Amino acid sequence: MLRAASQMVYSGGMTENTTPESAAPESDSAEAEDRPQRIMLVTDAWEPQVNGVVRTLSRTVEECRAMGHDVEVIHPGLGYKTWPLPTYPEIQLAMGAKKDIEERFKAFEPEAIHISTEGTLGLAARKVCLDWKLPFSTSYHTKFPEYVNARFPFIPLAAGYAFMRWFHNAGGRLMVATPSMRDDLAKRGFKNITAWARGVDTELFHPSRRSIDGGLFKDLPGPVFLYVGRVAVEKNIEAFLELDLPGSKVVVGPGPQLEELKKKYPDVHFLGSKSGEDLARHFADADVFVFPSLTDTFGLVILEAMACGTPVAGFLAPGPKDLIPGTGAGWASDDLKEACLKSLEMDRERCREYAEGFSWRSCAEEFVRNLKPQPKPERRRIWRRIRRLGRPEKKPLF
Repeated sequence: MLRAASQMVYSGGMTENTTPESAAPESDSAEAEDRPQRIMLVTDAWEPQVNGVVRTLSRTVEECRAMGHDVEVIHPGLGYKTWPLPTYPEIQLAMGAKKDIEERFKAFEPEAIHISTEGTLGLAARKVCLDWKLPFSTSYHTKFPEYVNARFPFIPLAAGYAFMRWFHNAGGRLMVATPSMRDDLAKRGFKNITAWARGVDTELFHPSRRSIDGGLFKDLPGPVFLYVGRVAVEKNIEAFLELDLPGSKVVVGPGPQLEELKKKYPDVHFLGSKSGEDLARHFADADVFVFPSLTDTFGLVILEAMACGTPVAGFLAPGPKDLIPGTGAGWASDDLKEACLKSLEMDRERCREYAEGFSWRSCAEEFVRNLKPQPKPERRRIWRRIRRLGRPEKKPLF
């Protein structure tokens, strides 16, 4: 299902910009798709964190394992000494992990390596791959330069993008979720960009959860405009909160701006964190889901809202402008108030129908196709060479 939906989302003519080094023969691609593989995933974002990146990675790993692939995940919870990421303490940065990563690579001998994040684990794994001449792929989940600039304006966007180019262009394929991110990154000098769309749990997020016992918002004036996500400056949430809209505004989620915005917007209903069926009910009982972010690269919550039958309003920014226009499942505009009001006119059944075109299984299948593992003889040569050489005599990066 998602393969068709992905093709629809990428109808803007996205082509894979691969180099000869990153491309594999067609027969190898077919082999990789048809048989189980050993896949090593390295990520600084992992459970118990709750965000779109973690949901994407955990569901992809779950589906890959169900498909028969052997997946090992290197993440901060493996006993490393960690340090909270400044301004985002939920993310723990692992320190001194390079030696352990080397040992895990040698023990597992992965056929494909994917480095998902640009944190300390991602940097250490990248260095091991370059030292040992191991091919690897990466993915672009967050507009990191904009995220940093929003918190530390003295750090220019150009510096952030220089770092991101350095990090990702060393790999084989760079997986991105939307055509707009593809176009933006290509203009900024990123290479080997390929599509990796997302999925949604259409059983958990379902229209049947709407109006149970009168609905969660039965005591609020309608219509109800809902935001779900981290309450933080990079989410541009105040663009929603300051709008003059009819009915009620509801915010679900934690974050460093929560207490500040509670005081600043006393008429807004801040409900804190929600998860599972409770979260799904909040999506379903809203009349419009509002996605004000300008820095997200996709926005899984967009699909989760639509799967509940709730139309989505957003800016013409990555995520909304790739998923919404022309679907009848919401409205995207440079005028967020217009998008909110137009979304009230959308057919909730159409929202659900559109979301049903995305599945986590197809997301995982696309991920595996993008890995492009080395042909078997080359893999054997690589690991024989590494076993002969032993660990490189270089000081750890972290």
